[in-house]
Amino acid sequence: MAKKYALIKKENCVACGACQNECPKEAVAVWKGCYAKTDLERCVGCGRCAKVCPAAAISIEKREVQA
Repeated sequence: MAKKYALIKKENCVACGACQNECPKEAVAVWKGCYAKTDLERCVGCGRCAKVCPAAAISIEKREVQA
C-alpha cells in the first residue's frame, strides 16, 4: 500500500470532476454529483488530483503505519 493518499474535503469540493479525469489509478470519483471521494485501496498518493483541483479541496496525507 502506498505511503500517501488523497484526502478530499467534501465541504470544499465543487464536484467538477477534474480530479476524477486526472487520476491515473481511477481512485477518485464524484459521488452522486455531490463531491469527490477517494478509493483508498487504489490511491497511490501521486498528487495529480490535488494539482488540478480548482477549489483546493484535496490534500495529500501520510498514511498511518499499522503494525
